Amino acid sequence: MTKLEHLYGYYGQSPWLDNLTRAALRDGSLERMVADGVRGITANPATFARSILGSHDYDEELWALIAAGKSVDDAYWELVITDTGQALDVLRPVFDGGDCIDGFVSVEVSPELAHDSLATIAAARLLRERLAKPNLLVKIPATAEGVTAVETLTAEGASINVTLLFSLSRYAEIIEAYLSGLETFTARGGDPSMVSSVASFFVSRVDTEVDQRLQAVGTDAALGLRGQAAVAQAKLAYRMFTEQFATQRWHRLAALGADVQRPLWASTSTKNPRDRDTRYVEELIGPDTVTTLPEATIAAFEDHGTMARTLDNGVPEAADLMLRLADIGVDMTAVGRTLEESGIAKFDQAYRGVLADLTKLAAAAPASGRTREDPSRDGSRRRHARRS
Repeated sequence: MTKLEHLYGYYGQSPWLDNLTRAALRDGSLERMVADGVRGITANPATFARSILGSHDYDEELWALIAAGKSVDDAYWELVITDTGQALDVLRPVFDGGDCIDGFVSVEVSPELAHDSLATIAAARLLRERLAKPNLLVKIPATAEGVTAVETLTAEGASINVTLLFSLSRYAEIIEAYLSGLETFTARGGDPSMVSSVASFFVSRVDTEVDQRLQAVGTDAALGLRGQAAVAQAKLAYRMFTEQFATQRWHRLAALGADVQRPLWASTSTKNPRDRDTRYVEELIGPDTVTTLPEATIAAFEDHGTMARTLDNGVPEAADLMLRLADIGVDMTAVGRTLEESGIAKFDQAYRGVLADLTKLAAAAPASGRTREDPSRDGSRRRHARRS
């Protein structure tokens, strides 16, 4: 049994791959990862940018799409739809064999729409139409406008991955949007067992931002709190989850077949080189949750990761840490707003960057007598595809 299988079988936590590439679809490595315990996939504009710009796997399809009269923007989405559709097929046995709990593939609406609820709703509907498979999760950023979109789409029976969550205050709004959406859906006669959702907390980025603020304060008390905020906030988010999905309001929905909206831990690769490379996996293990891992973190966890139920340990200490941060002047709601905007900006930069490079690539189609340069030597493309 792999450690990923152990996570799910013994601790009730679902490990998902935080990446999607055409190479993994073609060479069978994605199927092998699923056989080894991967139970879902997340992708975003940055991961697709790395995949498309980091190989020649997409060139012929891109050139064919451009030759057929597609715009570069439309061609990009065709590439994304192709990969997502194939990944949905690979994960479908997990979905069908596990009571529809896992086996999901997430694809995100354009980051340009993050502050436009109506456009986000329309884009999500289009993705659901084009990828009409039950194990699709449409990713929607947890902006104020995204909260509205989540409630509306849940009320239509859509399955949503709420992404770019950084604060407990926003998380409370997302839970409310999910519950309200399910209540509307069931009141209209919908079957809530067909609706799934996860709420994705980006973990490591919280420590990066908070530690910068603590460093700016510079006192011994402030510096002594570095590297602790992300895990503490995740533990408090899990407490909120267990409380909100234990109310009479929730039990009424559960009796109709509704599933909880699981917390998902994203951005689990460490940013601080002094940190243990598996800490954000090891310190956030608990039932009814999802952990997303890039390939390098999976390899590290399989090699030297440790497993124990840790997510609901030290919750009073986590609450105390939040108070100490506030006393020092670190406002976690403000931290969340900063990270939300920077996260959207990074995804938008990746999206615009890949469109710019695809425009150049389209101009280098074989009919022009030129061939594409080796992406490993193209620094400009690597900059656009840099990990967020």
